[in-house]
Amino acid sequence: MTVPEIDPFHAIAISSLAHRLAAEGRSIIHMEFGQPSTPAPAQAIARAQHILATDPMGYWESEPLKARIARHYLEWYGVTLAPEQVILTNGASTALVLALTSCFTPGARVALARPGYVAYRNTLRALHMKPIELPCGEETRFQLTADMVAALDPAPDGLIVASPANPTGTILPDSAFRALMDVCRARNIRVISDEIYHGLTYTEATHSALEYTHDALVVNSFSKYFSMAPWRLGWLVVPENLIHTARARMGNLFLTPSSLSQHAGLAAFDGTDELEAHLATYRRNRELMLEALPEMGLAHIAPPDGAFYIYADIGHLTDDSLTFCERLLRDTGVATAPGVDFDPVDGHRFMRFSFAVSTDQVREAIARMRPWFTERGKEVAQASDE
Repeated sequence: MTVPEIDPFHAIAISSLAHRLAAEGRSIIHMEFGQPSTPAPAQAIARAQHILATDPMGYWESEPLKARIARHYLEWYGVTLAPEQVILTNGASTALVLALTSCFTPGARVALARPGYVAYRNTLRALHMKPIELPCGEETRFQLTADMVAALDPAPDGLIVASPANPTGTILPDSAFRALMDVCRARNIRVISDEIYHGLTYTEATHSALEYTHDALVVNSFSKYFSMAPWRLGWLVVPENLIHTARARMGNLFLTPSSLSQHAGLAAFDGTDELEAHLATYRRNRELMLEALPEMGLAHIAPPDGAFYIYADIGHLTDDSLTFCERLLRDTGVATAPGVDFDPVDGHRFMRFSFAVSTDQVREAIARMRPWFTERGKEVAQASDE
């Protein structure tokens, strides 16, 4: 068996260029990553400072944190979990690897939406599994549907679903999510639900896969809603019959997450007022972007129901989103993500903006990009006339 090839994460290259330009003295606005610009909740920081001063720490799994996460599912979704079903991980990326290796063997076929988070496809390939990418466009609000999964022949071994989704921010309504889970149950398809953007919603409510089935594995993290991306703390919820399997893999592959982060994560649950204030900032940023983008000629975007992304069609301006984003960065200092990260087939005509920065930075980014996009439109029009 050969080592599988996986694609690079192009947004990382964009970010590296942005940091080089910043080192040269350029003013850079980072809209390339889904990384909150806000700090961890004050309670979390205070708790971490106390632990640093008083506790030598070590390999550790916080039973109070697992119990608090289980309580979170009861409070948010009405779902009852045993704390033992919660496996604490080093961020959501570790949780994804843990979920896949706990359910599937090499060669397994796992369906997912295209566009979708770049690491789904590449992690599957790295684990010698086969991603079955289903094209999702405006007609399905860039989300998987029950009919799509029902039509797959043969049925895949698994399915990855995300709501809100990355890069689009779209949310599956209750009826659509329920229908999707019903098809998976009927066809014996194991579901992994990425719920990392829960809590970051602007339209309808988000639903957990656990509201519809007890057999799903759920990936989540403190990185997004809790504004703790650098702390690298996440969790995986597993069915009771997979607790031993998942726990054995976590211990052998990753030991435990950071003890310091676990202490901080528990305290973060008490920072609701601060976290909701962050959400209010993202909501304002979203409004500013939705108002400005059509003025820039970007009228076709995925419905940004949640998360903090806008996925925009730039096919009228380019057929090379990576080069386009590099040029935007060099010319304006605004770093964005090329659509080819999320969709290797059609992503050459899309780009993703993250509005998880400050409102002042969003305003400044718009001010820089508005004349730049106007000029690109003129260039395209002039070229078509020649």
